[in-house]
Amino acid sequence: MVRRSRPAPLVAASSVTPVPPPVRTCVGCRQRASATELLRVVAVASGADQFSIRPDPRRRLTGRGAHVHPSPACLELALRRRAFGRALRITGVIDTGELAEAIHGP
Repeated sequence: MVRRSRPAPLVAASSVTPVPPPVRTCVGCRQRASATELLRVVAVASGADQFSIRPDPRRRLTGRGAHVHPSPACLELALRRRAFGRALRITGVIDTGELAEAIHGP
């Protein structure tokens, strides 16, 4: 005689709670927002004690990331507060040219 396990009980679709999107803080304005509203940035080493801040819109680059609203005002606040160095835990010269180009446009 073969014993069969009992099938798992079905769960009603209404009893499953939706998972909220992750919430991150903008390093410029310090407001919390959904991760989909913010632009992720990472630091890429470009020499001895020099880093380039690269935008990561697909959220695929490796390394520690920081988030900023894709607006010139938040970028200026982050630069004025020197927030990228603290958020990404890096010291040295930070080049934000590629990030500024991505936010301001060509």
